[in-house]
Amino acid sequence: MKPMEIEKQSFAIIEKELTTQIPPQYKPIVKRVIHTTADFSYETNMVFSEGVVDKALEAIQKGTDIVTDTNMAGAGISHKMAERFGISLHCYMADEAVAKEAAAREITRAAVSVEKAAKQNPGCIMVVGNAPTALMKIRELSDKGIFTPSLVIGVPVGFVNVVEAKEEIIDSTLPYIVARGRKGGSNVAAAIVNALFYMAAEDDKEWRRC
Repeated sequence: MKPMEIEKQSFAIIEKELTTQIPPQYKPIVKRVIHTTADFSYETNMVFSEGVVDKALEAIQKGTDIVTDTNMAGAGISHKMAERFGISLHCYMADEAVAKEAAAREITRAAVSVEKAAKQNPGCIMVVGNAPTALMKIRELSDKGIFTPSLVIGVPVGFVNVVEAKEEIIDSTLPYIVARGRKGGSNVAAAIVNALFYMAAEDDKEWRRC
């Protein structure tokens, strides 16, 4: 089978095996995450703030920069689609200055990276697939009125502070897409961004037809 035929058949299988009624504006996102993970628990554990899809698509169409918490998440995001919208991808985790400051303050590089994003890309789309401390810092800076990202994608995976960090974002006033619980990862974060890219480009018209 050709690659596009494989993908088309995969999405058809996912559609057939869905067991809940997912709102049409969320469905392409949830389906792409399931396609990436083969995990149908995302059918019920993904939560969306009110109006977040429209806000996300508007931000993408305006060419809003994306900041990721890992280079892996950045690698999974479609660079071709980012270029199509004039979007720059950033990750500050490997910056020497970030590493030094994190070590000096005895906090995570992810937290310092969020502080840098708040200064350099205050209206960016924050994509977090690995570091719960990034979500906690986003919430902290948001509460202080220092950082107002256009969108927070919060899907870190793990055990320590992961659930709590996600709930902090859900309880905030920020626009968010979050995978509740312990599951997630950089691949999930990238899948969400890519789904939004296709929706913004109207390459995926299913959600508009529903």
